[in-house]
Amino acid sequence: MTACAIEPPSTGEEGGVPGTGCAITADGAYAARLALDGDCWFPERWTLDGPEPYAVPLPGNQPEEPGTQVQPMADGRVLIHRAVERRHTFSLLYPTGPGTGELPLGTVECPEPGTRLTLLPPAPGGALAYALAVGPRSAVVWLVTGGAFGPERLAEVPGRCSGGVWLDRSGRLLALDRELGGRTKTVAVDLGRGGEISPLLQITEASEDRLLLADPDSGLLLISSDAPSPGQERLGWGVMGSTLPVRFPECLRLADSSVTPFAVQPEQVLTPEHCAVALRVDGPLGTWVGSWRPAERQVRPLAAPEGWLAGAGLWTRDGVLRLPYATPEVPCGVAELLVPRADRAGAAPAAAPAGDTAPDGPVRDGTVAGTPVVFRRTAEPEPPEPAVTRPVPLQQAPLGRLVTK
Repeated sequence: MTACAIEPPSTGEEGGVPGTGCAITADGAYAARLALDGDCWFPERWTLDGPEPYAVPLPGNQPEEPGTQVQPMADGRVLIHRAVERRHTFSLLYPTGPGTGELPLGTVECPEPGTRLTLLPPAPGGALAYALAVGPRSAVVWLVTGGAFGPERLAEVPGRCSGGVWLDRSGRLLALDRELGGRTKTVAVDLGRGGEISPLLQITEASEDRLLLADPDSGLLLISSDAPSPGQERLGWGVMGSTLPVRFPECLRLADSSVTPFAVQPEQVLTPEHCAVALRVDGPLGTWVGSWRPAERQVRPLAAPEGWLAGAGLWTRDGVLRLPYATPEVPCGVAELLVPRADRAGAAPAAAPAGDTAPDGPVRDGTVAGTPVVFRRTAEPEPPEPAVTRPVPLQQAPLGRLVTK
């Protein structure tokens, strides 16, 4: 079998969300994207929390450049990020009758050659928005909406950074994948403590480890790492603060395909193994959607709607996957796919699904949120689950409330 390629999270030029032109607020109320009218790009806001979705065009005085980023805010306004050479301007757009209102927020200058500034994924709460300026030697986190005097420089992280995953519901803890000393590891940046940096994910000293998604309610982490297969990225899962090893299920290795997790079912407190995870799969047959839970042994293929804004979507707490799509007949639509749990259909859940793999060779240690993570040979029996929890020493344990067994 040819192993799948893992797409690490990146804040590309498509709405601040990996691999998609559509960004969705954390609560699922609004979405925003660049829409195309002939040869002209313009911002468009989608309202998703009403009886049926609808779109509001927000065109400016001139067409937007294809690399312009947009992001919805909790109050219905849309943040727009425009780049002209090394100047990055930010504004809030809102409908004003037949026209579009625009509130300028300020400009960020990136004078150092090679620096790239992009929006981070929508923050919890939706009142604030952030950007990451990645330079050759360090990265800077900027608050671009919600500051008192325009964009504010919040933190500088040594090393070349990528990704961007929110770890809590307050929007205080941000995970970044940092390349330093020739290896990539995930660190947590505490924006409430002046950018204090803490190690978050290290499986082995020599492995390339990245955090793809995190669910603050259950502590479920979706990661990519070459620890089980050096030089080959694998998709795995763990639990923030857990004493159990990170696992790399065989069912997530899809032949000749890249697999990108893009949404996790929320509000599954203390039951990370039952969280539904939505996967974007790109392979020989095109792009399709998969559903997977850590307690299950298979990826379920789902029928994505025609015109799916690939890579965009969110789960409801009840296990309904909502996928936005646009076609000439339905320019603003949301498909809802119900994915029941396997154990509800009569299949027993598995805490350690068959087919999960660990790297060959001697036992190797790593850390997730400061807690030891041990890989063992597949043939060795797994240790019993600890009977009690223990604290996570993550810089005075800002993630302590997420410790699970």
